[in-house]
Amino acid sequence: MTTQSIDWKAEAAKRKDDFLEDLFTILKIDSVRDDSKANKDAPVGPGPKKALEEFLAIGKRDGFKAENFDNWAGHIEYGDGDEIMGVLAHVDVVPTGTGWETDPFEPVIKEGRLYARGSSDDKGPGMAAYYAIKIIKELDLPVSKKIRFILGTDEESEWKGIKHYLETQQEPDFGFSPDAAFPIINGEKGNVSAVLKFGGNAAGGTHKLVEFESGLRPNMVPQDAVAVIDSKQPEELENAFQDFLSGQPVSGDLAVDGHRVTIQIVGKAAHGSTPAKGVNAGTYLARFLSEFNFGGDAQDFIQVAALYLHEDPAGEKLGVAHTDEVMGALTSNTGIFKFKADEEGQLTINMRYPQGTSEEIIGKSINEKMSQYSVEVTLPEGKVPHYVPGNDPLVRTLLDVYHRQTGLEASEQVIGGGTYGRLMTRGVAYGAMFPDSVDTMHQANEFMAVDDLMNAMAIYAEAIYELVK
Repeated sequence: MTTQSIDWKAEAAKRKDDFLEDLFTILKIDSVRDDSKANKDAPVGPGPKKALEEFLAIGKRDGFKAENFDNWAGHIEYGDGDEIMGVLAHVDVVPTGTGWETDPFEPVIKEGRLYARGSSDDKGPGMAAYYAIKIIKELDLPVSKKIRFILGTDEESEWKGIKHYLETQQEPDFGFSPDAAFPIINGEKGNVSAVLKFGGNAAGGTHKLVEFESGLRPNMVPQDAVAVIDSKQPEELENAFQDFLSGQPVSGDLAVDGHRVTIQIVGKAAHGSTPAKGVNAGTYLARFLSEFNFGGDAQDFIQVAALYLHEDPAGEKLGVAHTDEVMGALTSNTGIFKFKADEEGQLTINMRYPQGTSEEIIGKSINEKMSQYSVEVTLPEGKVPHYVPGNDPLVRTLLDVYHRQTGLEASEQVIGGGTYGRLMTRGVAYGAMFPDSVDTMHQANEFMAVDDLMNAMAIYAEAIYELVK
């Protein structure tokens, strides 16, 4: 059987029912990382472990060699050869947050869209890539390289699982991660988070900030924010709140109970690499509170969030803005806001930066801007920019297959998001979102069009075979 004689879309369509059944099995697992339940047997919690085990069991059922590496990661293997092609996906998902119209872990198809947490990031695309390898196996196509479908368990946080895997397993010679968009992502910006720590002194103002909470993960635009305030003049806050909401892209509620005022703001979640697509509830709440008199560290916490982080997706107010001709502009997202009176405060700013700047430059600029406040700035080690040239045979092959199956233009792209593709020297991200797909990654009511998943499966099958035949 020649490659040209294979109808890849027809082969994918034959397996649609089985594909959806297997995908539903994985989507039903709440695989959010949960350190409170982590132990030696479940290093990032029971959910990711269960999802990994279920996926590997599917591989064994289908006759593949499957191996689990201490419940940190696993791989499903096919073929043999001196070179290894890696297809890297992840089974963990971000927290669900609020605003869902369906149960995020009870997948449902409505009007051709599959709704569930992980449907687009990354269980749906991951299962499509697995089925692509399954097509190659079931057609008994000759391969000259080893294919490893590799699964990580904490891609949405620290990548410890995949790092553990690479401590004992050979890095694939080349490959892709089905965790972004077509036609290809052959460049990924650097990724670093600045952590701003404040003291917990909240005394001395007309209003005392008791607690401020917003955000679930650094790589998510916070949808919800809440502040609890002990106020000598609660009516001052109450009278100003509705005026503040007028004309703003947020909704909210303010409740007064004696001197206790509770304020809630609702914005819009988005992926942290595209902060301009979201509405950051945390910075809007800080912006409202910045007009009032708070004391101590609480005042610094509010002012920094309001003056330096609000409506600034390019990091201009922090002095970290930078644009590269190939990789584009730096993006900045404040994903975590925490303040508790008499304990501490913290702001976590996640930045995706192009070549031409660095963690050192970013850290120096933020420290200079924060010098007038009582705040400690740290930058835990991040990820440097990654780029595979457009003339690399891997990139050319993937673009050719995409163009052949879709008829659409195919050119290289750079994103701010980080995928497992960057773990390989010759690694990229490839689908599964198409140019006309609706991006709901990290948002409430996440979905992926079933047709997009089936088309991605066909593209993956042909692309993988072209690279390993």
